[in-house]
Amino acid sequence: MANFKVHVAGAAIASAAAAASAVYMQLITLDQTLWLVLLGTVGGLLPDIDASNSRPVRLLFTVLALMAVSLVAQALQHHYPAYGVLGAALAAYPLTRYGLFALFNRFTKHRGVFHSVLAAVFFALMTTNITHYLLHWSILQAWLNGAFIAFGFIVHLLLDEAYSVDLSNKRLKKSFGTALKLFHYRDLSASFLLLTATLVMAILAPSSVPLQQAIELTQWRVIK
Repeated sequence: MANFKVHVAGAAIASAAAAASAVYMQLITLDQTLWLVLLGTVGGLLPDIDASNSRPVRLLFTVLALMAVSLVAQALQHHYPAYGVLGAALAAYPLTRYGLFALFNRFTKHRGVFHSVLAAVFFALMTTNITHYLLHWSILQAWLNGAFIAFGFIVHLLLDEAYSVDLSNKRLKKSFGTALKLFHYRDLSASFLLLTATLVMAILAPSSVPLQQAIELTQWRVIK
């Protein structure tokens, strides 16, 4: 499978290209590109969230913990006193970096349920819901956030599958087919739990009409 540097570079480059295309079609503004590229890059690392205690995975959880601090601060800043917001934001770091990390290490295995298209949809919907309901971002921006998370996620799976093909010897490695899958076929109970969580996220998700309208408008601009 592809290594950490390849995943970071691949997700970042692909996300930058996607963001540039979105700017060209006037779907987003230029000042939104850096944030969306960051989300796409994070999405490109998420499939390895269930990996063993390696340095790249620790770095991933450190990034997620820092993002959690920022999200908690933004979500609470207008509702609670400054000291309360600061305390909650600081608590979010160890809870994410160490608590969530330990939980994933205990109950998941690498290339399991989180190495699937279903997981990409789950993380996309969760991102959309968090940024819309907790951070009060617009529906369009929330859906774009989720879309870039999913985009980077799928890029990761595609890279892993590409590295499962040995072109020099013209053969498929044993890892072929374990990265890009709809769900985890060998653990149906875990897949069912993730499917249930995904359906809950889908029910809670805001209307996708603004995103559809924006896409239709960009298509009209390109055709024109």
